[in-house]
Amino acid sequence: MKRLADALRPSLAHTASVVKPRLARLTSALRPGPGRSGPRPSRTWYFTASAATAGLALAAGAVAVAGPFDGAGQRTAERDRAVALTLARGADHDGGGVPAGGSDAVPSAPPVLRALGAAAEPAKSGKVPPSGIAGVLGPLLADPALGEGQAAAVVDVATGRRLYGTHSDQAFTPASTTKIATAVAALSALGPDHRLTTRTALEPDTGELVLVGGGDPTLTAHKASGGWASLRTLASGTAAALKKRGVDKVTLSYDTTLYSGPSRHPIGVNDNLAEVTALTADEGRTDNSSSGPVTRVADPAAEAARAFAGFLKDAGVKATPPGPSKATSRATTLASVSSPPLSDVVERMLTNSDNDIAEALARQTALASGQPGSFAGGAKAVAARLTKLGLPMRGASFHDGSGLDRDDRLTADLLTSLLATAADPARPGLRSVLTGLPVGGFTGTLAERYADGGAAGLIRAKTGTLTGVNSLAGTVVTKDGHLLTFAFLTSGTTDPQSAQSALDHTATTLANCGCG
Repeated sequence: MKRLADALRPSLAHTASVVKPRLARLTSALRPGPGRSGPRPSRTWYFTASAATAGLALAAGAVAVAGPFDGAGQRTAERDRAVALTLARGADHDGGGVPAGGSDAVPSAPPVLRALGAAAEPAKSGKVPPSGIAGVLGPLLADPALGEGQAAAVVDVATGRRLYGTHSDQAFTPASTTKIATAVAALSALGPDHRLTTRTALEPDTGELVLVGGGDPTLTAHKASGGWASLRTLASGTAAALKKRGVDKVTLSYDTTLYSGPSRHPIGVNDNLAEVTALTADEGRTDNSSSGPVTRVADPAAEAARAFAGFLKDAGVKATPPGPSKATSRATTLASVSSPPLSDVVERMLTNSDNDIAEALARQTALASGQPGSFAGGAKAVAARLTKLGLPMRGASFHDGSGLDRDDRLTADLLTSLLATAADPARPGLRSVLTGLPVGGFTGTLAERYADGGAAGLIRAKTGTLTGVNSLAGTVVTKDGHLLTFAFLTSGTTDPQSAQSALDHTATTLANCGCG
């Protein structure tokens, strides 16, 4: 806590001069009243952006202690704030755990974003307008620690104007920043309220009980479900339905046919990702972790079915050892459990850089788009969804949903446009792309970054790290109150820690400069 308090001081000091004179007006503007509804006039943008700066800084202690999630995956502080304002809410591969708990209400991104009055336009191409930002960022991006090649783009969300760009239309290996594209595509295809359902089905002729996977990567077998769909609850409901039919012994099987194609990622067996299957519990983890790399079970679907059989036994129904099968259309659904809304699942994916969720969402996007639920189908569907949104897709290439595939390619222009589109008041269904971004110095994969330098709480960004690749893309509220999206991509880095530090320094400088 002392470290967090120390990190807060410079942040509060530099934001006070921006926020304090406007605080009374901000409080009034953000509080709904009689006859006041819908987006605020666009002239309030810079005031609300400044409020975001203050809100994130003031939220630091609460978020650090409570963590970003409650049981359903919503950021607790943001939900409390949304309720207070009577507003409706719409790996890195080295992990980044998230504590759990509650929090006091604090200003947060969703209410601020909902107050926007001007739609965020796609970043305009062309020459970079005259701005001091080039002089600030240019030398930082030339740091040898950033490898052989760099690309960058900075866009003003309120106007859609690109403030800075270097090689911004050149495609780079994006690593985990690919998850931003996956999130936008999934939300666009399925909607923020979509839920993923796991069910049990009883075959009328054979009496076979089939556990049918619905592709929910957050299904849990833990005793405390934390608000996620529970395999134990499904077993309890199934047992009750069977007993009503006078059945206390079943032949058990499991159905994973929702997905097709290879289940193993091209990287092979890896602690960052389980076999991609339509039925899995706790991501096939072999410990009690919920994020970060860990050894996975060899067959997640079979392991989940075995656990389910054990829960049935506890509920008074004996089951045979389970094997793979396929539920017929004549089977009767006995019980089901569903994930929280997709918006919450997206938040968890982005905050923890969760590769398992990312691959599941790519497949769900494929299925919603009439494509096979496979790596290839997901890649094709994600690209098609983003093209339909009118985003700059030149040079983009997708091969998975997580960014673990080194053949993925994205541009800085595309990443900043994805984030600006998610901030568009006309697209509230995409908002969880922004609220799920880790908060510098406090949550997810940025929990241990930005503690020094005055940018803690000001930067929300998705990280990306592969051998020779470091990337960072997100949003930042500048010293003069502008909300910007940014993307930094590098290639050929030789020291990942030095490259990460150089990118963090660049983002921190962007937050602290008055060059918007």
